[in-house]
Amino acid sequence: MKIVFGCDPVLIDRLPQPVAARRALPDWLRTMPATAFSDTHGQDVRTVKQCPPFVDAMSYGFMMPLACDVHVAGGRFNWDWDLPPLSIETHPRSPLSFHVPAQVTGSPLDPEGHTLIKFNSFWTIALDEGYSLFATHPVNRPDLPFRTMTGLVDADSFKSVGILFPASWIDPTFEGVLPAGTPIAQCFPVARETLDLVCEPLSETGRTDYDAVANSLLSTPGVYRKSFRAKRPAS
Repeated sequence: MKIVFGCDPVLIDRLPQPVAARRALPDWLRTMPATAFSDTHGQDVRTVKQCPPFVDAMSYGFMMPLACDVHVAGGRFNWDWDLPPLSIETHPRSPLSFHVPAQVTGSPLDPEGHTLIKFNSFWTIALDEGYSLFATHPVNRPDLPFRTMTGLVDADSFKSVGILFPASWIDPTFEGVLPAGTPIAQCFPVARETLDLVCEPLSETGRTDYDAVANSLLSTPGVYRKSFRAKRPAS
């Protein structure tokens, strides 16, 4: 699927660009061991680095990046981003804005002291007709000091302005720099179509297949990756 990102012409050479999620995998995933000793099992076991569904979920779709360095200290957010005059009058100029806690009153999202921020987007996103944009926190990334809230936007029609990404700042002890390009939201297109849910007992063939696959998974490493995982396109 072709996804078109647009920005103010003044910013085209200044902004970090959205990237395929597989190109934004964190360093800890690259450096973590493939196996580790389990006290429970008394032997080495495979880590999540060898779990295709775990890694594929982190690699799916694309990442929206933080526009510039954000400095965090003493509960304050600051940035030094010398932007020239923009050609779009209503365009944001700051990487962050804020929500008030009252906006989530009565929900489990009530921040309880957490700051509710909003990552401003400097890119418009246009999808093919019939598709919406599913945006969520970067998958399996509890290391980030914020949690992006999940949203669904009909970006086949809502494509003239940037989509904003609200988040809760969950680490009040964090002090330092959130660098430009930090993934702030993981996004992927989803087709708007009615789901036909069917629940039924497994047939004799289905039960036989269940046992065969389950026994293979228990006895042989890499069965899912070798026999069931679809081939991914090259980066």
